[in-house]
Amino acid sequence: MTHTSLASWLSYIESQHPSEIELGLERGSKVLARLNLSRPKNKVITVAGTNGKGSTCAMLTQYLCTQNHSVGTYTSPHFLIFNERIALNNAPCDDDIICRAFEAIEAAREDIALTYFEFSTLAALWIFDQSNLDYWVLEVGLGGRLDSVNMIDTDVAVVTSISLDHIDWLGDNLEVIAREKAGIARKDKLLISGVVNPPKSIAITATEVGAHLRQKGVDFSFVSDQNEWCWSGNGFQYDHLPIPSLPLQNAATVIAVLVYMGFSPAQDDLAVLFQTAQLTGRFQQVASSPDVYIDVAHNPEAATELAQRIGRLSPKPIAVCGMLKDKDISRVMSHLVDCFSDWFCCDLEGVRGAKAEELVKNITRFSPDLVSNVHACLSVKDAFEAALSTARVEQRAIVVFGSFVTVSDYLMLDKLKSDL
Repeated sequence: MTHTSLASWLSYIESQHPSEIELGLERGSKVLARLNLSRPKNKVITVAGTNGKGSTCAMLTQYLCTQNHSVGTYTSPHFLIFNERIALNNAPCDDDIICRAFEAIEAAREDIALTYFEFSTLAALWIFDQSNLDYWVLEVGLGGRLDSVNMIDTDVAVVTSISLDHIDWLGDNLEVIAREKAGIARKDKLLISGVVNPPKSIAITATEVGAHLRQKGVDFSFVSDQNEWCWSGNGFQYDHLPIPSLPLQNAATVIAVLVYMGFSPAQDDLAVLFQTAQLTGRFQQVASSPDVYIDVAHNPEAATELAQRIGRLSPKPIAVCGMLKDKDISRVMSHLVDCFSDWFCCDLEGVRGAKAEELVKNITRFSPDLVSNVHACLSVKDAFEAALSTARVEQRAIVVFGSFVTVSDYLMLDKLKSDL
């Protein structure tokens, strides 16, 4: 079947499988074999974890590119356009090559029904194969062991963090979740774990698979204060590193990946990396007067990280928050309720979207004194406009957070405004 545009292809692949998510490798692996793809010239790096996957992929990609390596990076989800998911040398692919990838997959799959994510993953792998790259950096979508990214045998498996999220798919037990995420490891290949207080199942899985495990707190470590940090491991010592804009735990994991892969990163190169690496929606400042920050934090672990960053803002900022109803809304709010002067909660569209009233109920349960400062709005647009009015009067920053959907809706608003 031929489609004349990327939009047409995306509509088509969305219609080809009844489920948005269906974990398993069998379908995708059959199509992958038919595509007969080669591997990169150097290594495949696969990144799993509850939080920090995107930040880790972004920093690894930027470092490899600055060392004059060619890199294909696959991440998800996207914010505004599908092309964000598949990047060559840190630049999103154009529509044409993605359409050609979909054409190749459509021809190869025959009667095999693929999910949207399987189509996307195979498209990324096809494009990387066509581009003759040095490295592939692949972000796991959900879990690890049964995620379609795991169709490819990795050379370096990375687990960034383990906490409760997606419990309907991965379970409500950290040991079980860790086993799923460590399931991307391969025999005689590296498994780098940046997990704080790692569940035992990571080491058990590494032993069962025969992977070479390198763990934070065992094989590498880092310490920090408010202004700088240092890292040590594998015979390397880096002192006086600048605090990165992305989470420090992930920056430490990135150094571990590089040195255990055989790189000898220069102190100055790491300093530049951590001063410049950014990622959309990771406590990213996107406007000033008033300052506006966006963050995709949507689970308790990410909320803890966000609370620490908000703590550096004075006076207290204003929240624009929308969440999905399958998230642990109560625990997220427990970490953030005291961080904001005012809350403008919003409904999110779709079957998974939580109602603003549900967020309001949780916030006021934890902090009854805030009741007059917590508001329910019908959309991200309504919530942001109301927050903006308050922010201008009170000279406060605004933080838009709660899910990828919330941040995407804000970015779409911002884009529409700039297009006028």
